[in-house]
Amino acid sequence: MTGEYQHTLDAKGRLFIPSKLREKLGNPFYVTISIDDCLNAYSLEHWNVIKAKFDALPSSQARRMRQIFVNAACCEVDAQGRILIPQKLRDFVGLKKNVTIVGVSNHTEIWDSDKWAEQQAQELTKENIAAAIEELGF
Repeated sequence: MTGEYQHTLDAKGRLFIPSKLREKLGNPFYVTISIDDCLNAYSLEHWNVIKAKFDALPSSQARRMRQIFVNAACCEVDAQGRILIPQKLRDFVGLKKNVTIVGVSNHTEIWDSDKWAEQQAQELTKENIAAAIEELGF
């Protein structure tokens, strides 16, 4: 998945998901917390891969990962292309009104637009781009 899209949350916490990303995510898909200050969205297929990896862990390791599942929501896209993001998840990452949705390889990230702008200001540098290109072997 690729691209950056600007949208707004409505008063009920619904968010329009761009059609290009909806095609890749499918319906339903899963939204959960992230290591970054955003939410991650995974297709059902990719979610099942994550789940299988989790299920294979010893319980001592699984405990550290349970928050990914406890704080996940299975989201169904409505006829207008929107999903309802639970209040708990919106509060966790500070989603208020303006939202930036970005495609990142095998998942989508959902950011508060101000936080996304801050992240981009820090990470979108020629040095970081050069390092990423080198790591990927381009």
